[in-house]
Amino acid sequence: MHIVVTLKQVHDPNTPAERLVLGVDGKSLTGPAGMSDVANGYDVNAVEEALKVREAVGGSVTVLGVGGETLKGHLRRAIAMGADKAIHVEGTGGIDSDPTQVAALLAAAIRTLQPVDLVLCGRQSSDTDNGQVLFRLAEQLGFSALSPIKQMLEVTAASVCVERLTDDGIQRVRSALPVLLGISNEANKPRSPSLKGVMSSKKAEIPTLTQADLGVELPAPSMALRRIYFPEVGVGRAEIVSAVDGAASGRALADRLHEEGVI
Repeated sequence: MHIVVTLKQVHDPNTPAERLVLGVDGKSLTGPAGMSDVANGYDVNAVEEALKVREAVGGSVTVLGVGGETLKGHLRRAIAMGADKAIHVEGTGGIDSDPTQVAALLAAAIRTLQPVDLVLCGRQSSDTDNGQVLFRLAEQLGFSALSPIKQMLEVTAASVCVERLTDDGIQRVRSALPVLLGISNEANKPRSPSLKGVMSSKKAEIPTLTQADLGVELPAPSMALRRIYFPEVGVGRAEIVSAVDGAASGRALADRLHEEGVI
């Protein structure tokens, strides 16, 4: 079984907003010095799930993503986790990337890897939370799509059985292969790369495919980032009201709240 996993590079979602610097164009973000971008967490869950499927039924795992040269570091980490190979597709893959164009590049790259039985993506990316690329990709590949996936219950040479999260519960769904699945973080806890995996990943060749290499004409953008803004943070203050005992403290607090017009 050939499993393909897509991976995106994002700003670290744990970075406090006050440490992010907004570009002069109003559309780009720069993280604090010394802090690098990370692989999208849901995509790392997808890598882990692909490795689990390979361990269960055999086959190979290919990881690919659209982005700049720094994306190769995250693709290399996927190899260190256990992926068989990785492919870098040159293109815009950041917060201002267009889902239609990214899907077109990914689809063209996946077609060069045929046959492909299973495509795993993160349910969404942590920078925009759009969750559009996987469905646009499935449409271009002619695959069925299921997302978000809480658990993969069974994988055979012909089908998969999964649990899909819904607004009010869980659906158990069986789909024939090939199929594209959007993996959620409930599915697993990604493994850490082994020392052997890290050493192997350093030697691995990660080819770069350009739009010209893929022979794809990018469609018109389906959306445009107009601006990024940070909501103003209100200034809070605290005051301790105390007295000689609990009853006096309660009266003092009530008086203070009355002064502020709360009661």
